[in-house]
Amino acid sequence: MKIFKFGGASLQNYSRIQLVLDILQTTSHRPLVIVVSAMGKTTNALEKVVEYAFHQQPDLSLQMLDDIVARHTEIIHELFPEGNAQLLQQMQAFLDPVRNLLIQPLGKNYDAFYDQVVSVGEMLSSLIISACLHRLQISHDWMDARTIIHTDARYREAELDWQLTRKAVAEKFIPVLQQKGCVLTQGFIGSAPDGSTTTLGREGSDYTAAILGHLLDAESVTIWKDVPGLQNADPKLVPNTTTIPEISYREVIEMAYYGAQVIHPRTIQPLQQKNIPLLVKCFLDKQMPGTRIHERMPDEPLPPIIVWKKNQVWVEFTTRDFSFITEHRISKLYQVFHQLHIKINLMQNGAISFSCCMDHQPEKLNALIHDLQHDFEIQYREGMELLTIRHPQNGWHQELIRDYLVWVEQKSPNTLQIVIQHTSQASIPIVPVH
Repeated sequence: MKIFKFGGASLQNYSRIQLVLDILQTTSHRPLVIVVSAMGKTTNALEKVVEYAFHQQPDLSLQMLDDIVARHTEIIHELFPEGNAQLLQQMQAFLDPVRNLLIQPLGKNYDAFYDQVVSVGEMLSSLIISACLHRLQISHDWMDARTIIHTDARYREAELDWQLTRKAVAEKFIPVLQQKGCVLTQGFIGSAPDGSTTTLGREGSDYTAAILGHLLDAESVTIWKDVPGLQNADPKLVPNTTTIPEISYREVIEMAYYGAQVIHPRTIQPLQQKNIPLLVKCFLDKQMPGTRIHERMPDEPLPPIIVWKKNQVWVEFTTRDFSFITEHRISKLYQVFHQLHIKINLMQNGAISFSCCMDHQPEKLNALIHDLQHDFEIQYREGMELLTIRHPQNGWHQELIRDYLVWVEQKSPNTLQIVIQHTSQASIPIVPVH
């Protein structure tokens, strides 16, 4: 039994969907589970829909949703020139509740509201791929992931309820898979105890595939991407990247921890526990070998592995009474970060100050300031970036940061981390909080 996961890039347009369908037509693997993400750029667009609606701009929000629907409809017309009224009706059934939410979102928790809206992207893409499979007479069953992936109510970064999910997979998923031989479902989404939709974090479709792989004792999990395999850096940010033919679970966990977008941070653990290999393959050319992620360390030394996180903010907390940053103070800081679900990407502390680099999410930054400004003087600097290099080579990175100012540098034997700011952003002032 195998799991195939197709990300947004593979579902971005008509020609790419045809490549996905070719892979599914020519594979003989059964049972087969297919996990799909939203179509390329749809999640980003839906995030803007949420932002407009939550900030009382319903007209802009609805217009943007209409643009998203129009793009999907255009692709449907290309895939089904003869028309497909049933598919359009199925999509509308998921879109109507979202439109209702957008009209009066006031008073709702932002993260909860986000999940109810953004999750529709996966529903639309899965319906379209399912309709294509039916036309090709590929036996399968479409299943709503929210009926099997059970989580807590931590919206946008939900924690899986393994017990309930295992029970649902055994009772609902496996019988259908045995009957049909193939099940198509959505990645990224789940359901909270009250039945509302939750999401597993950005790129969470990888995690969905790993969860199902673990619970179904899969032979392998394959993530189909638009690159030849796992790269040592994002080719959109770093020139002359290399494909890594094989790599260990541990090294990929390190990459994910530091923010590499290629694999969701929680994907590896459920696969490692059952020694299920994770394959990263290219849907643009299914014959390419790709990358194999497994327990064994590769024989060849790894190249420098680069993780470049944009849109960072550097925040500094200084004790108001000039008392030392002791374990007690750090404990309080950590507690607030934990409560607000903010990940610290890099930290540094001095005698009376604690500084950190974090993703710049304005609503979370404001909440952090609100909770800590009584005990600390706070200032922050926007427009920062975080460069992490695993297995650095002497001076190798200097060309990468030629046009950047270096603010903080931390180094261990295997990892170099640098907080940087592009020279074009140097005029952005430090913002003190009063």
